[in-house]
Amino acid sequence: MPAAEAQNRQFYWILFESGTLLRPMLDAYLKRILLARVYEAATETSLDFAPALSRRFRNRIWLKREDEQPVFSFKLRGAYNKMIGLPPEALAKGVVASSAGNHAQGVALSAQKLGAKATIVMPVTTPQIKVDAVKSFGAEVVLVGDNYDAAYEHALALQKEQGLTFIHPYDDPDVIAGQGTVGMEIMKQHPAPIDAVFVAVGGGGLIAGVGVAFKALRPSTKIIGVEPEDADAMTRSLELGKRVKLERVGRFADGVAVRQVGKETFRIAREVVDQMIVVSNDEICAAMKDIFEDRRCVLEPAGALAFAGLKRYVETTGCKDRSFVSIACGANVNFDSLRHVSERAEIGERREAVIAVEIPEEPGSFRQFCSELGGYEVTELNYRFAGRNKGHVFLGVKTNSAFEGEQLAEALRRAGYAALNLTDNEMAKLHIRHMVGGRAESAAGERFYHVAFPERKGALGEFLDKMKQPWFITLFHYRNHGSDFGRVFLGIQIPDRDVPVFERYLRILGYEHTDETDNPACKLFLE
Repeated sequence: MPAAEAQNRQFYWILFESGTLLRPMLDAYLKRILLARVYEAATETSLDFAPALSRRFRNRIWLKREDEQPVFSFKLRGAYNKMIGLPPEALAKGVVASSAGNHAQGVALSAQKLGAKATIVMPVTTPQIKVDAVKSFGAEVVLVGDNYDAAYEHALALQKEQGLTFIHPYDDPDVIAGQGTVGMEIMKQHPAPIDAVFVAVGGGGLIAGVGVAFKALRPSTKIIGVEPEDADAMTRSLELGKRVKLERVGRFADGVAVRQVGKETFRIAREVVDQMIVVSNDEICAAMKDIFEDRRCVLEPAGALAFAGLKRYVETTGCKDRSFVSIACGANVNFDSLRHVSERAEIGERREAVIAVEIPEEPGSFRQFCSELGGYEVTELNYRFAGRNKGHVFLGVKTNSAFEGEQLAEALRRAGYAALNLTDNEMAKLHIRHMVGGRAESAAGERFYHVAFPERKGALGEFLDKMKQPWFITLFHYRNHGSDFGRVFLGIQIPDRDVPVFERYLRILGYEHTDETDNPACKLFLE
């Protein structure tokens, strides 16, 4: 047994024997955590005090640095604890897992350590950097389907066909116990009281394990889960008292992009989670920037998710002089996605507002409009002549609070301009700002859609080849941010009677889509 593991286990048993057993479930899981074997593969990561962030938010803030693991994520803990407990004959046959990221690397490295064969089923859309990372640990990679669900089904089929052991990414007691060692380390490293621990939530394995550890030994510490607003399965499930399956999930924070939380993790979460917080992708970008500026580490979006929730909690409650821990759960970020993060961090930090303005088209009107901006520092300004009597401006300005954008829009309205605050309009920030002036006078019956295309060869050609109806594409804007799905803004000339047929066609193809025809940004700049 490694020395670090022996020392930790002795510490944990002292805590366990001196505590009060709250409930049978906590008792059983705490024993699993105390007996978990993780340190033959994983490391005890540091608990870093964040001085700049603590001063800024007037609370004491620590970051639990799971990005320091050999696979740059906490997932190694649960995977290894599960696999080290398998019978020798099961290990000899091999293991299989389905994952597009951190769990895949955790299983692959664990198999390498144990001398077992690992097969990892990943979607075809998985970025090559993640595929190469898994292969570097000696695992066999099988690419199947465009999403996790397809990969998961194929992994289960391989399990049956080849007699392999399936390693679930979160809904397994041994995996949960392995993740629970994160909580035990935090208590060991920070013996003083902790007011709250903030945890990113995907399938629920991490918050279940950490929550059990704290509620069994330090029940006064709040366990607060954080989810993106476009992947909030745990939040909705806890509100309704039953597991909810989301129709679609956003993939920006792909490490937590789960449509439904696990049965076991949900059962535990109902007992140990005190609160859930939902944040926007822009807030996640801002959190990534904050942590980089304090610790000089670059986390993946899911890795910074917990801190984004911590910020939201402090801002909404106004609390001061508290002790908070945010778990930095991963750093497997695609470098190409950082340009998007940089672009959106200012908005997430409410340091930039985006406003659309309609101005009269007459001599000196543009100059007069600029004078109305007063002391605001302009970050972006796009102007487009929109007819004989009016022009449209897409404006970005630096701000210091969440209220300044609307204050400026209101001031412009009082000055006689038609102004619309688009700071929280995703379509405006993602696509429209790059397309100001893209009107088509002859595109009668034009509708606008936001479509998620899988990032693989031939995806666009497949979409166009299968379009058999006489519909005309009038607009197309695509941006890739280094993720497994690209985001496309599509204009299409289509009669009203054909709209149900077109949307059914998109569903058959399996492309997630949203009708944006009535989006105010589209109406102002494109219609």
